[in-house]
Amino acid sequence: MQTRKKYIFLTFLASWLLLFFFGGDQLRHLAFFSGRKAKAWRNWPHWTDRSLLKNFADPEEPQRDGDPSLLSPRERRAAWLNVYKSSRCRMETCFDFSRCEKHGFKVFTYPQERGQPVSESYGKILSSIERSRYHTTNPEEACLFILSIDTLDRDHLSGQYVRNVDEKIRSFPLWNGGRNHLIFNLYSGTWPNYTGDLGFDIGQAILAKASFDTESFRPGFDVSIPLFSKDHPQRGGERGWLYQDSVPPKKKYLLVFKGKRYLTGIGSGTRNALHHIHNGKDIISLTTCKHGKDWEKHKDTRCDKDNVDYEKFDYQELLHNSTFCIVPRGRRLGSFRFLEALQAACIPVLLSDGWELPFAEAIDWSKAAVVGSERLLLQIPSAVRCIHPERVLAFQQQTQFLWDAYFSSVDKIVHTTLEIIKDRLSPHRSRSRFLWNALPGGLLVLPDFSTHLGDFPFYYLQHGSSPSKKFTAFIRAVSQAGSLSQPILRLIQAVSGSQYCAQILVLWSCEKPPPPSGKWPQTSVPLTIIQGRRKVRGALSDRFFPFEAIQTDAVLSLDEHTSLSTSEVDFAFVVWRSFPERIVGFPTQSHFWDPEQGRWGYTSKWTNELSIVLTAAAFYHRYYHSLFTEHLPAGLRELVDGLAACEDILMNVLVAAVTKLPPIKVTQRKQHKEVVAQQVECRDGAAGSPPPGQQSPSAPHSAPTKAKGTAGSRRFSQRQDCLNQLADWFGYMPLVSSQLRLDPVLFKDQVSVLRKKYPRLEKP
Repeated sequence: MQTRKKYIFLTFLASWLLLFFFGGDQLRHLAFFSGRKAKAWRNWPHWTDRSLLKNFADPEEPQRDGDPSLLSPRERRAAWLNVYKSSRCRMETCFDFSRCEKHGFKVFTYPQERGQPVSESYGKILSSIERSRYHTTNPEEACLFILSIDTLDRDHLSGQYVRNVDEKIRSFPLWNGGRNHLIFNLYSGTWPNYTGDLGFDIGQAILAKASFDTESFRPGFDVSIPLFSKDHPQRGGERGWLYQDSVPPKKKYLLVFKGKRYLTGIGSGTRNALHHIHNGKDIISLTTCKHGKDWEKHKDTRCDKDNVDYEKFDYQELLHNSTFCIVPRGRRLGSFRFLEALQAACIPVLLSDGWELPFAEAIDWSKAAVVGSERLLLQIPSAVRCIHPERVLAFQQQTQFLWDAYFSSVDKIVHTTLEIIKDRLSPHRSRSRFLWNALPGGLLVLPDFSTHLGDFPFYYLQHGSSPSKKFTAFIRAVSQAGSLSQPILRLIQAVSGSQYCAQILVLWSCEKPPPPSGKWPQTSVPLTIIQGRRKVRGALSDRFFPFEAIQTDAVLSLDEHTSLSTSEVDFAFVVWRSFPERIVGFPTQSHFWDPEQGRWGYTSKWTNELSIVLTAAAFYHRYYHSLFTEHLPAGLRELVDGLAACEDILMNVLVAAVTKLPPIKVTQRKQHKEVVAQQVECRDGAAGSPPPGQQSPSAPHSAPTKAKGTAGSRRFSQRQDCLNQLADWFGYMPLVSSQLRLDPVLFKDQVSVLRKKYPRLEKP
């Protein structure tokens, strides 16, 4: 027994001795040598160690992944925390909600200091805010503050870099440590690391930044915005490239990229590897290293060939003729080609690991872009080939919607940023992701109006509902006090006779009080008189104020001199219920481009096209009253109030801008004639809009036949001025022309009137 124990002990001792002499080096890799373990593992394997790994690529290419000039994620995070002390900021901890309770969501921009430089892009941002409905000139009313100091370019090697920002902002009495401030930034950091360093402490300010890293992004507080160039339009913007009649089933190229290749530094790894997927057939991946001052000193063996191939293809042609566009990171995470691909309906394939996508808090990018991984670049071609054609078309359509709704102009980028912040102030009344990602877009859906989809004119099909079966007649009256004109009496009787009429509201726009109730006609529906809100100034836009008395979805807007029959009203309402998002009515007019004068023209002549249905007799959804009053800036409504007969044009422009659709004309028994309102003891009537209509047929581009100086001629001239000023304000012409007119079935057919549902429409 003792001998057995002795042999076991000797065997155990010999094993430890062998392990110590022959395997001692491996012991250093055990857990208790943690300090030296990390260093040993970090240096293995070497990508160029031919004894360990066969080299299938250029040795210089993958080596750059270990570029000593690049910071690790932990080091980048530490650098960011060193600059932004309030890294844990949330709306609940770093934002004063009480400033927004009394006056609502108002934005104050700091006044410009003399001699302070402002870049073109930052000037556009400030202009967008100052022209918007959010702006206030009183800091006491402000909920949010915008610096006048240009903070867009914080690369200290840039000529637009503003120095001593810390000293300047601390001298501002309103700074308050950055609380309730919004800072815009497009470029941060500099060569070689391009960190998120802005060069000053933002304190508790909200950061609206391009190329946002998910590690430094503060969810629910910061806003990620797209990178845009200085040439990006202030307002309006070009439309997307995908048209309804130009959707090919299959484009020439499946996947394309054409851009710079960085030989060293951050961002070089992904772009250096793009040549691996190029096949010269349906996948085109072209790079050039011919950029920068010293490119020839650093060029590699591929540069000369790449530069030759690069010139063989046109970038715009590739965008037009490709289904997918690769959007790799540049020196920073974002790039200009992201917006270029969206506009071109070229589905973005994103290769930018760690990028917080623009407005991702609201936009569902899984419906418009393919998010890839830089490490799995070679799998991208096979991945996009597997996407079904139906889904490809859905992707393309969504790119066009997002481009037009949020990215086509600086105005839309800024307004989207502000609306996202505004939604955070009242989460119970904020827009859902559905509203942000469906037509007409979050900017045109006001949560203050309603949070129920069925209350808007755009979602009846998705919601499985239909508009209410009744309408409210809304008549604007400018008759002299003490008596009512015969036209308005006949109009009230005709409208009240409609089976669909729920009530009649009369907007009394005179300074003197309306006639007593005994002088108004007796009707089968309630008749209510509403006093105008700004009687002295005679604001024309008052007719589109969202009065609480309007409870039905449909509004029949009328002028007191309008002549309609009950059958006309009934048929028009039936048509409107099929098109609740459009204006449906009777008197029509149209616009045209006059190349000789270089401006938009306006005509009320009989033509084969129409683009305006006058609100002297038209149905539309009551939501447009809220949109007109609350969405449009005050300066635009003041413009309308200063020009006679302009408010109905603005309403048509607004609806066309929202829906991208033309109005609808319906059958009218009589031609609507233009009536010049006589001013008798009612100064509001002079400033008001007389019931406009259509004149006798003539050439569509001809001027009115009335002599210059007459009321009709002045009114026509004001309408043309109004049209051009609205086009300038919107940045484009929103009106859409149409050749459609809807008549009842069997209208004017040679059949018995007993078969016709609206026989009275054909009577003279």
